[in-house]
Amino acid sequence: MGFTVCNAFSCSTQTSILSNTIGRIHQYPLKGVFFLQKGSIFGYCELGFKPLLAVSNVAVQNGIAENQANEKPRYKWVKIGSDISEEQKQAILKLPPKMINRCKALMQQIICYSLEKGSMSLLLEAWVKSMKPERNDWLAVLKELDRLNHPLYFEVAELSLLAESFEANVRDYTKIIHGYAKQNRLKEAESVLLSMKTRGFTCDQVTLTALVHMYSKAGSLEMAEDMFEEMRLLGVPLDKRSFGSMIMAYVRAGKLSQGEALLKEMEEQEIYAGKEVYKALLRAYSMIGDSKGAQKVFDTLQLGGVIPDATICGLLMNAYIMSGQLSEACITFENMRRVGIEPNDKCIALLLTAYETENNLSKALDVLMDLERDGVVLGREASELLARWFKRLGVVGEVELVLRDYASNLVH
Repeated sequence: MGFTVCNAFSCSTQTSILSNTIGRIHQYPLKGVFFLQKGSIFGYCELGFKPLLAVSNVAVQNGIAENQANEKPRYKWVKIGSDISEEQKQAILKLPPKMINRCKALMQQIICYSLEKGSMSLLLEAWVKSMKPERNDWLAVLKELDRLNHPLYFEVAELSLLAESFEANVRDYTKIIHGYAKQNRLKEAESVLLSMKTRGFTCDQVTLTALVHMYSKAGSLEMAEDMFEEMRLLGVPLDKRSFGSMIMAYVRAGKLSQGEALLKEMEEQEIYAGKEVYKALLRAYSMIGDSKGAQKVFDTLQLGGVIPDATICGLLMNAYIMSGQLSEACITFENMRRVGIEPNDKCIALLLTAYETENNLSKALDVLMDLERDGVVLGREASELLARWFKRLGVVGEVELVLRDYASNLVH
C-alpha cells in the first residue's frame, strides 16, 4: 500500500529526529547546566516532555521569555472529509475496527498528512494536548504504522520517545534501533543510541545484540566486536542470539576460525546456534574447500539438534570435492541416502562431478539407475552436466536423450 508523503520525509533522506533535538542543547555558563530550548522538536510544557538533565530555573525563565517573544506555529487539525484520495480512503477503512477513537483520529491525520498543515511534531503535540493519550495509545498507533510499513513510522516513533505520556523505556529505543538496522541505516541507529544514552538509559543485552547484528550485516567487524565485548562486561550470560550474531559477523569477515571458536564456547555452555548460523559457517568452509572445517561444523550442528538436509549435505560434499577428496564426497552421498534424505539436484550434480573427475562413467550410470528406480529425476544442473560429459565422450545420441528426458520432466 502506498502513501502520499512529502519528499522531505522519505526514508533515504530523513535525518534522525533525536539527533536534531540533541543538537539544540545549549550549555549555559551557570554551573555547567544544560538547557533544552523551548523551541525544540516538542515544547515540553505543552507535550509533557521530560528535559534530558536537571534544568536551571534561570535558564527555564530565559527560554520561556524567548518563546513568548515569538508566536508558536500550530498544526492545522482539519477533520478528514470526502476530499481525500481513494487510496487514503481505503487506508482509513482498513484501520483495525477495535482501535479506539483517539488513535484512529491520529492515524487518519497521518494517512492524510501533508507538510502544509504543519510539521509532524506539531501534529503530535496537538494530539497530545487535545486527546491526552496514554502509553497504550502511542503503542497502538506505532504498531499500526509498522504494520502498514508507513514511511512516517520512524519519525513518529522517534518523536514519541520525547513525550512524557509515552513513558519511554530502553526497549522502545532498542526496537527503533533494530528497525533502522534491518534497513542498514547505521547513522540513524547510532543517533538513536546516542540519544538513549544521553537520556540516561543503559544498554542491556538485547540492545547490544541488536547492534552486533547491525554491524555484522554492515560488515563492520570491529564495531561488532566492541559491542560483543561490552555484552561480556555486563556480566550476564550470553544467549543463542548474542553468540549467533557475532558468529555471523566473523563469517562475513572471512574469520572462520574465530566463528568456530565461539561455536565451541557455546557448546561448552550447552547453548546451540540456530540452523542458519551453522549453515552459514558450513557454506563458508565449503566455498574455500576446507573439508576439515566443514566436517567439524557438520558434526557440531548435529550435536545441536539440527537434522541435516540435502542442502547441508551438499555443502559438505562440495568441500570434499574442492579439496580433492572425491571418495569422501561419494560416501557423504551414500550416507544421506542411507538415512532417508532425498538428494536434490545440486547433490546429484556434485556426485556426477566426482565421478567425471575419476572418469568413472560406469559407476555414475549405476547410481543414476538406482535414483530412477527410487523415483528421483534429474534436475537441470545434473542433466546439463551429464550431457556435457556424454558430449565430451562423443556420445551424441545419449546427449539428446538426456536433454529430452529433462524437458519431459519439466512438462510433467
